[in-house]
Amino acid sequence: MNNNYKMQLNLKNPLVFFDLETTGVNIVKDRIIEISFVKVYPNGKEERKTRRINPEMHIPEESTAIHGIKDEDVKDCPTFKSIAKSLAAQLEGCDLAGYNSNRFDIPLLAEEFLRADVDIDLNKRRFVDVQTIFHKKEQRTLAAAYKFYCEKDLDNAHTAEGDTMATYEVLKAQLDRYTDLQNDINFLSHYSSFNNNVDFAGRMIYNDKGEEVINFGKYKGQKVVDVLKNDPSYYAWIMNGDFPLNTKKMLTEIKLRGFNSK
Repeated sequence: MNNNYKMQLNLKNPLVFFDLETTGVNIVKDRIIEISFVKVYPNGKEERKTRRINPEMHIPEESTAIHGIKDEDVKDCPTFKSIAKSLAAQLEGCDLAGYNSNRFDIPLLAEEFLRADVDIDLNKRRFVDVQTIFHKKEQRTLAAAYKFYCEKDLDNAHTAEGDTMATYEVLKAQLDRYTDLQNDINFLSHYSSFNNNVDFAGRMIYNDKGEEVINFGKYKGQKVVDVLKNDPSYYAWIMNGDFPLNTKKMLTEIKLRGFNSK
């Protein structure tokens, strides 16, 4: 890997760059079939890992056309549930970085951990989304970002490892190029966030007073506590509906907080 960047990452915690290959793009219904990550330590040490996962469902042909992974390629691989605890341990105390990760990879990863009943509080992590930085600065795809920032072609696009390593290189090149980008994970996490999500899918967000508000549908803009109070059936509708487990979990926490404050 080309490490000829002036800017090495200024880290307080390890930073895990990761990328998922999946059965599709539905956060609720689709599953992970490959995860690749490079764990970068504050001293600059790097650890790489890639593993295939049996999604316990058919991989649609249109997804295989993108990443090349078929059912037979993963039939003997471990399930996510069987590796969830060891993966959570590897992510313990780490911040996370990816490409379009705030909108896709992190919500999907959170769903998998919840399904596996593994307690990992991703809400306490810092997330750096390299795509958001790129879009704020240049507006293009990962392959274009790699060409633009690193002056190299991304030959192995849509392999988890290729995309992961390219994302890592792009962030270091972004820090070299833009003097207003602070080499600080708190700054980069704030800069690359796209809104103040309560849940990873953004069904609820914080308003400018730090209050949770609904971010979709007929109650958009209304405070969650008010909706739960004024329309008691809303909670059941969400819990029985086709919503991410993380959304249901965060809504339940707000509901319980209301009970406990009485």
